[in-house]
Amino acid sequence: MTAPALVLLGYGSSDPRVARVSQRIKAALLEIRPTLDIEVAFLDHGTPSAPQVVSQLALRGASEVVLVPLLLSDAFHAALEVPAVVAAVRAAHPGLRVLASRPIGPEASLLSVIDRRLRDALRSRRISELDGLVFSAAGSHDVRSNAIVARRARQWATHHRLPCVTAFAVASGPTTAEAIRTLRGQGRRHIAVGSWFLAPGLLFTHQAELAYEAGAVAVADPMGAEPEIAEVALVRYVVAAMELVELGEDADTEVEELPARHLSVVSA
Repeated sequence: MTAPALVLLGYGSSDPRVARVSQRIKAALLEIRPTLDIEVAFLDHGTPSAPQVVSQLALRGASEVVLVPLLLSDAFHAALEVPAVVAAVRAAHPGLRVLASRPIGPEASLLSVIDRRLRDALRSRRISELDGLVFSAAGSHDVRSNAIVARRARQWATHHRLPCVTAFAVASGPTTAEAIRTLRGQGRRHIAVGSWFLAPGLLFTHQAELAYEAGAVAVADPMGAEPEIAEVALVRYVVAAMELVELGEDADTEVEELPARHLSVVSA
């Protein structure tokens, strides 16, 4: 039986680096599963759209399609926009079986990517001491989604045994700059920022600039197309594909354990 086609569904941007990250995740997935039919589409601010990609897949003879949202939370885009896309595609192709998986975030295993990116930033700026952390995320107007992201931030802070403030670029809650000022008000002077962003779009760039202006010693780059991203995307696809063959089992792949290293050991 032919495996369902996989469509990586990202939130597009006018910044071309965002689309490049999605294409690199596709390449990483093809290295793991070279026989899969994998395409990239965007919810907004980018082409091709999901309906365009699914139409192409239907013309090539696909009968089943799984959309995997490259989103780091289950907020507005995952909860409303993705189901709307699925409904539109099904209406346009009534003979095609289409569904969407859970988004790749907020998977706990992705915290290891945050660590790796921050270590790189600390090394490049020759920083060997930290006494505070900021967990910077895009955020949303969905309080529940922000609470789950904040939970990931607490896991991260507990692992590294450092005080941490969660910051959001959108909606209520402190910005990255405000979070840094909060920590500085507590006497912290060596504050680094971990970035819960997938790609270096406008939101990330603005938050990074504000962070350095507020006195951050280092800001981690976005996660990008790291192996963990592709692995989580593949797991999401497999679980959703199982639903297409009506196995009906709900899998929870969340990994709570983190690597044993700590950010205080910058050279490790």
